[in-house]
Amino acid sequence: MSGLMELVILVPCCFFLVALIKFLYDYLWVPLRIQHLMNSQGIKGPPYKFIHGNNEEATKMREEALSKPMALRHDIFPRVQPHIYTWINRYGRNYIYWNGIRTVLVISEPELVKEVLKNNENTFPKKKPSIYFSNLLGNGLVLIEGEKWLKRRKLANHAFHGESLKNMTPAVIASVETMLEKWKGQEGKEIEVFQEFRLLTSEVISRTAFGSNYLEGEKILSMLKELSVIMSRNNFKTRIPLINKLWKPADMLRSEELAKGIQDCVMKIVKKREDKFKKGEADSFGNDFLGLLVNSYHSKDNNSLSMEDLVDECKTFYFAGQGTINSLLAWIVLLLATHGDWQEKARREVIDIFGNRNPDSEGISKLKIMTMIIYETLRLYGPSNGLPRGVAREVQLGKLVLPSNIDLLVQNIALHHDPYLWGDDVHLFKPERFAKGIAKSTNYNAAAFFPFGLGPRSCVGMSFATTETKIVLSMILQRYTFTLSPAYVHSPMPIVDLQPQHGIQVILEPLHNND
Repeated sequence: MSGLMELVILVPCCFFLVALIKFLYDYLWVPLRIQHLMNSQGIKGPPYKFIHGNNEEATKMREEALSKPMALRHDIFPRVQPHIYTWINRYGRNYIYWNGIRTVLVISEPELVKEVLKNNENTFPKKKPSIYFSNLLGNGLVLIEGEKWLKRRKLANHAFHGESLKNMTPAVIASVETMLEKWKGQEGKEIEVFQEFRLLTSEVISRTAFGSNYLEGEKILSMLKELSVIMSRNNFKTRIPLINKLWKPADMLRSEELAKGIQDCVMKIVKKREDKFKKGEADSFGNDFLGLLVNSYHSKDNNSLSMEDLVDECKTFYFAGQGTINSLLAWIVLLLATHGDWQEKARREVIDIFGNRNPDSEGISKLKIMTMIIYETLRLYGPSNGLPRGVAREVQLGKLVLPSNIDLLVQNIALHHDPYLWGDDVHLFKPERFAKGIAKSTNYNAAAFFPFGLGPRSCVGMSFATTETKIVLSMILQRYTFTLSPAYVHSPMPIVDLQPQHGIQVILEPLHNND
């Protein structure tokens, strides 16, 4: 009997001991071993702290930086990514920090960036997303790898390039005309353009990609927006897997609820499209992005999508097709409102090409000054959260030997604001940098400018985003001049893309030659 009692006591003790050893191995031995390995190769960084890594430091720096507005200048790196700015200056262009127990190698050296992003061998795959990011975009084009990615990329290429973009132009113009009609009552008054462009871009992506109406799209986008805020505030919270399985925080429960709500909305839009076809009201599922997805869902070949795949792609393109363009338009208006010479140059170009007519595809391709303005805005106010990657196996990167299963973060904001690459005037708005194109915008072109990514995984919606931006700006410049309102407070804030925390207020004045 005593032997049985000893066994009853011994078994749980053994389990506890094994669990403790595993915990200490994962949370202490592995991080310290990797830290030593990277330090020995000259890669330094803030030292690893047990369990939390450097998350508490990063959170404190971000909260402090975002707690107050900044002067109206374009040196935004210290504000929107203060921890990365501080550590690059302290430890060098490439350094490591700790997201909990995960090693993150931050890269802002152009040759290494190019090597990572242009790699075709799946050596640096997309990083496994957090639970919050998964709820936001699901397993869509942004995150998938391999054959699955190739098939879906082909679908997206077909929907957002060439002839398809031309067919979208009338829908974009109609949406802009609706917005400008509303602006007629606001002439000489203050208008907040970030919110105006949010409504506009919601309408455009709903109509062009999903054949849907604004109200359906707006419902999905408002849930995606809430999800992105939840994700942003949980970026530097340490997750301990066992605890999170037993107890889910309120943010996680809410993000799951929102993900389910988005799925239900998308399913309704899909069912509406299917019903039209079944009733004979349409001879196909449609040629827009949703039509291509539904067609692929119903196909019997190897390219078919599951319903979950379909929903995830819809989430990805609703979010990316609205948020990125919304922010880009708002920052361009800020820059043109404070640089009247460039506003006038852009207006002259638009009127020379289109007169008072609405933009067309042929004319859009001739807008050289506007292209320069878009690029310079993306350099100064582009997405700032970086491009995360993983390391699939032990690999050499430049002169470094990287262990498997660490994370990489390619920091585009660091390169876009680097005086070594762009000169001492790096923080000034100078669209003329791009007068001879991206390749000659800097003397150092390995990977100095990549707002839409680089290599095989560059953003599929790049052409759609720039075309929509050019149409919207052309139609505004044909009708209005705008100056910055005294009410504007300069507070760029990183969520998923870079947003003006308090909006962007401008004063609209109609052009005298416009009816």
